[in-house]
Amino acid sequence: GDGVFGKVYRGTLPNSKTRVAVKRISHESKQGLREFMSEITIIGRLRHRNLVQLLGWCRHGGNEDLLLVYEFMVNGSLDSYIFGKPKVILSWEQRFKIINGVASGLLYLHEGYEQVIKSLLNYVLSFSYFILIFIIDKLLVVIHRDVRASNVLLDDEMNGKLSDFGLAKLYEHGENPTTTRVVGTVGYLAPELHRTGKATTSSDVYSFG
Repeated sequence: GDGVFGKVYRGTLPNSKTRVAVKRISHESKQGLREFMSEITIIGRLRHRNLVQLLGWCRHGGNEDLLLVYEFMVNGSLDSYIFGKPKVILSWEQRFKIINGVASGLLYLHEGYEQVIKSLLNYVLSFSYFILIFIIDKLLVVIHRDVRASNVLLDDEMNGKLSDFGLAKLYEHGENPTTTRVVGTVGYLAPELHRTGKATTSSDVYSFG
């Protein structure tokens, strides 16, 4: 299929026979190169059942070939079920499962690291107060900036997984977003973005809603 900055192909790993999706980024697009680097640096370090997993990447011949390899989502994107002509209609149970999954993925991006640390605090009582505060202050927050139906992919069990982190930004916990460039998809953008230009976890939640 075709993406914003390149094409997506279906492939199979020769040894394990695992099906994968391979995104080939257009080398003619500067934004495509930025997306490539963003995907590697952000989603490459994240692990959650409701985020599409990046399995590997390849940069060959300078910027001639920029390839990203993901787990294959057999049931495609959510927007094909909403705006297309699907062969089956999603049941209410499936709809709730998808929404709940994407919400869980967003929570992990926005607060996941902090939640993990806080759960550990109950067991590690030997840390000092100052050390704990230092750890929490260095936690990272990911703002997706392009939450929409076409970026929600469905696996073989109809679990919703958030994908496409090319526009995502990484911040330290408590840090104010510095970018003032509005990016995203019209119809999903929070109204305040046109005034402030600063994407936040709240603007992600608006797009999700």
